[in-house]
Amino acid sequence: MAEIHFTSHLRNIVPDGPLSAAGTTVGEALVNVLAAQPHARSYVLDDRGALRKHVCIFADGERLPHEAALTRRISPNSKLYVMQALSGG
Repeated sequence: MAEIHFTSHLRNIVPDGPLSAAGTTVGEALVNVLAAQPHARSYVLDDRGALRKHVCIFADGERLPHEAALTRRISPNSKLYVMQALSGG
């Protein structure tokens, strides 16, 4: 199963990790891990299941393009890092 790490802001919402999730894509793995954390889902995915604007994902050391992040194929040994960017002055 893929290993999913959340940054410190999101770790206030999800259990301390890393967490493990099955899936052949980043999106599947996130949906599976967030199914056990329904209160955290809205911080990462919007109502349609799309990645929120200010969320960035790295898979196996590579920053994923926002528009293609959820469809990126992963292996059972993949490491995902989910980060929530903060904006403002």
